[in-house]
Amino acid sequence: MNVVILAAGMGKRMQSNLPKVLHPIAGQPMLKHVIETARAVRAQNAARICVIYGHGGEQVPAAVAADDISFAKQEPQLGTGHAVAQAIPHLDDTVPTLILYGDVPLTRSTSLQALVNAAGDDKLAILTAEMPDPSGLGRIIRENGRIRRIVEQKDANESERAITEINTGIMVAPTRALKKWLGQLSNQNAQGEYYLTDIVASAVADGVEVTSAQPASIWETMGVNSKVQLAQLERLHQAQIAQNLLEQGVSLLDPARIDVRGQLQCGRDVTIDVNCVFEGQVILGDGVSIGANCVIKNAHIAAGSVIKSFCHIEDARVGENGQIGPYARLRPGAELGEDVHIGNFVEVKNSQIAAHSKANHLAYIGDATVGSRVNIGAGTITCNYDGVNKFRTVIEDDAFIGSDSQLIAPVRVGKGATLGAGTTLSKDAPEGKLTVSRAKQITIDAWQRPVKIKK
Repeated sequence: MNVVILAAGMGKRMQSNLPKVLHPIAGQPMLKHVIETARAVRAQNAARICVIYGHGGEQVPAAVAADDISFAKQEPQLGTGHAVAQAIPHLDDTVPTLILYGDVPLTRSTSLQALVNAAGDDKLAILTAEMPDPSGLGRIIRENGRIRRIVEQKDANESERAITEINTGIMVAPTRALKKWLGQLSNQNAQGEYYLTDIVASAVADGVEVTSAQPASIWETMGVNSKVQLAQLERLHQAQIAQNLLEQGVSLLDPARIDVRGQLQCGRDVTIDVNCVFEGQVILGDGVSIGANCVIKNAHIAAGSVIKSFCHIEDARVGENGQIGPYARLRPGAELGEDVHIGNFVEVKNSQIAAHSKANHLAYIGDATVGSRVNIGAGTITCNYDGVNKFRTVIEDDAFIGSDSQLIAPVRVGKGATLGAGTTLSKDAPEGKLTVSRAKQITIDAWQRPVKIKK
């Protein structure tokens, strides 16, 4: 199967320098959603994808380039029929052609497959929908139940405008016939453009059957022409994601307040509080609880872990039964073992922390290897950066790091060692011993507090 995706429009109402089809839904460009859907349909009908681009120059090809995608530039832009014609050199005559739109991002592959099935190898199939208010949309004109033509809003008479069955623009056509019909298009209409929809009349004239299929939900056919519509589709898409999660058994404390901008995989008995954002690839194991207002990106949270409110986790792994937050930050490269506790205002970066260790408050652990059953006191930091290079800190099993300590890397804290509070460690601390580094405490008996001088 050939797939042609029209993505050349400017999108004036978007009020943006970014090409319309590159504006995001759920964290990725609308056009990428359409391409992924096309690939899902193509899985049963091997083919290449041709994207028609124009406005924005090379931004569109650069954003979605892949081995299975070719590009054709539409310049000038003279209508949808003219756009599809730019793909002619890329089309295989022996298979049908599916035509999609880069600004209609939510069409499901099941709806498209139904359209492909309706078309077979020799029919023209149109995805149509019933709209209570079809204003501005092309109407499906039938005679005795058969589709005869499509009339655009600006060219429709009063009786035609009363029709509620509309053309979504998505269609499947036999490719040899499609090429012929594209060559017969005229721009003698109110817009002065070459309408793709005019191929319907050509198909009827050639005796080619014109059939149709309908999407499961009307929102699958909705396009984007403004930031208002973009926001509406974002919420529709997120509502569908929330519905799917609920059906899988995930507990969402408010399904209207979750954003998934990637892939979220959940085990059994997962609970997600309000205003959480999931980006990239996120895996939540059985029994995981996510508190309110968390941002989690490209992370694996193992079974039984609790992520408390206001945590930010990116490119990190949390082991089973972890306790994270509130207000904790796990940066890229953070790998936590079983039953690790990372408390409020603790930041972990590029560090491995083994089972049962704790850093419960106000600490920075960067470029460190931390063993099991280690306690890291409040105010502790690993000084990993000398202004040019970064160095590693090693803290072995059962060590105790007193509050307000600074570990100047590269440095090692031996197994079972204790650092006294306020220690600045610049040399290795031997295992099993207390190491203290602090100024001697003195009291000055005759000292008096300064008094403010009157002016």
